[in-house]
Amino acid sequence: MTDIRYSQLDDLSWPLMNKFYRQHQSSMKAVREAQLWVARREEIVAALCLRPVFGGHWLTGLFVDPACREQGIAAQLIAEAVKGVEAPVWLFCHPDLRGFYERRGFTFDPALPQAMAERLSRYARSKPMIAMELAPRAG
Repeated sequence: MTDIRYSQLDDLSWPLMNKFYRQHQSSMKAVREAQLWVARREEIVAALCLRPVFGGHWLTGLFVDPACREQGIAAQLIAEAVKGVEAPVWLFCHPDLRGFYERRGFTFDPALPQAMAERLSRYARSKPMIAMELAPRAG
């Protein structure tokens, strides 16, 4: 099996991430104003967006190719994406994913900036959704 490489996409490569999402019938989309992170073998096997917002970052669009799940790829991709981040990282997820994110250092039900709390409230109207936060590392 080929080693997986984790990297941030350059500004011109963002369409590759949308192609990856479309290939897997995902409704997720790469956000141009975000840091776009991918895991690759030859092709992209996982992706996420890390968007600067309201004094922190918002992690969105985490998706792993179903054929590559349960291999630690999502955990490593998250770790690489947040490695140099010195501000809180927030995400919204289905309640069933709470344990997965807690094992990666995220905490449940953080105090969100008002704009993020409003966004969560809007999203939660149509599907179950919780907020989580990864606090910046001291040091």
